[in-house]
Amino acid sequence: MGGKPLSDREYLEHDALGLAELVRRKELTPAELLETALARIERLNPRVNAVIHRLDEAARATARGPLPEGPFQGVPLLLKDLLSGVAGEPFECGSALLRGFRAPHDSELVRRYRRAGFVLAGKTNTPEFGLTPVTEPATRGPTCNPWDLTRTSGGSSGGAAAAVASGMVPVAGGGDGGGSIRIPASCCGLFGMKPTRGRVPTGPDFGELWQGAVVEHVVTRSVRDSAAVLDATAGPDPGAPYYAPPPERSFLEETRRPPGRLRIAFTAQPWLGGVVDPECSAALRAAARLLESLGHEVEEASPVFDGAGFARAFLTMICGELAGDIGEAERAVGRRAGPGNLEPATWALTLLGRSMPAARFSAAVRVLERTARKIAPFFARYDVLVTPTVSAPPVPIGALQPTPRERALLVLLGALRSGALLRGARVLEQTAAKVFDFIPWTPVINATGQPAMSVPLAWSAAGLPLGIHCVGRYADEATLYRLAAQLEQARPWFARLAPLALE
Repeated sequence: MGGKPLSDREYLEHDALGLAELVRRKELTPAELLETALARIERLNPRVNAVIHRLDEAARATARGPLPEGPFQGVPLLLKDLLSGVAGEPFECGSALLRGFRAPHDSELVRRYRRAGFVLAGKTNTPEFGLTPVTEPATRGPTCNPWDLTRTSGGSSGGAAAAVASGMVPVAGGGDGGGSIRIPASCCGLFGMKPTRGRVPTGPDFGELWQGAVVEHVVTRSVRDSAAVLDATAGPDPGAPYYAPPPERSFLEETRRPPGRLRIAFTAQPWLGGVVDPECSAALRAAARLLESLGHEVEEASPVFDGAGFARAFLTMICGELAGDIGEAERAVGRRAGPGNLEPATWALTLLGRSMPAARFSAAVRVLERTARKIAPFFARYDVLVTPTVSAPPVPIGALQPTPRERALLVLLGALRSGALLRGARVLEQTAAKVFDFIPWTPVINATGQPAMSVPLAWSAAGLPLGIHCVGRYADEATLYRLAAQLEQARPWFARLAPLALE
């Protein structure tokens, strides 16, 4: 390539493995590749607000080498500003409470990204403490969808997804505690895999997160990039409370193998919410027909469990876990949390968590565990379950925020610092109901610990992405990657780019 960055067209024609191959063949240097990414961030980020902290100088120093000879040597990577700490760099989790805090060391996952050859180029936007399926933190402002700047990019990995969909980088790190990789992948027309619980390390600072609901991975444009990143990062680290059984072969190799004839169930019946948009239902049925045409055995079926009870238990669990997270944040920064440095809904959830009896938290966790026990037998009959990823096309920015009345009540009750009053007012339940209406499937699979992916197979009449959600058996990412590669070949999406990526 002769000492200059790639053109935008050349850059967008390659996935991360393709770019790394150019580096290996010495057709491109890591420094040249980085400059292309930084130039795109500089030009496009003001439109989408995906990248909130740039690491230009550190990235340039890394790109000058020497770099590890990993599968992604020289490829720029963006990290979500939530769990992936980078030594000495801002680590604020979308919250004013953590403003100015810097990570004391790399997280284990970041160490593995470095060993894979990635060049860390920046941190991406996230809602406060990753609590919502939209990325609209008060501290940083909303991240816009590259397909329509008035719409959400999803959450909580919305900054990551917007960065990849706009072509800033080919891959970005995310985390998924209730759908937070799959939701933004759906909203932004990307591939997003949530690995099995325990597949990816959480050290050195954490054991399990949200009672095992949270797992980190990436959003990508290609299936093989996702598989190769998981190959590079999977496996236990010292002190892990548990880990997923090792795979039979590499996940990248699985993408080259046919899936065989699978038994696939599909359902548009919402587990947690109410109404499903007709375009999402139509996209699901089109996906079912496609799967049938590929030789799979497909039928309409769904596991049966108490969705309303699950939603209450999941929200209760989050309140308890958040209270613990806020306590740790207070100790890290040496100041108290309160209405002045937490958003009203976050502070209200914290108060509920702090006032919660241990017995209530334990009972909620048991509901989540029993739900997993009820769902597991379903996968004795089926290899894969397919649903829409979310219940509607990407919603307008602000649509899932508390209404002015709800916000005013949250502010008032938060100022009184009374968890009992908050429980009595039930204002958080009203806000949570809107959220579960939008994401009626994904949180359940966080509680079960199963792998699941959002595949960009459909677009709405208005040109907005509609992801298809595929759930596999516990520890069986292999089947999902084989199926995803088959779908990618049958309905190629890599060249279908968001309008902003082409500007």
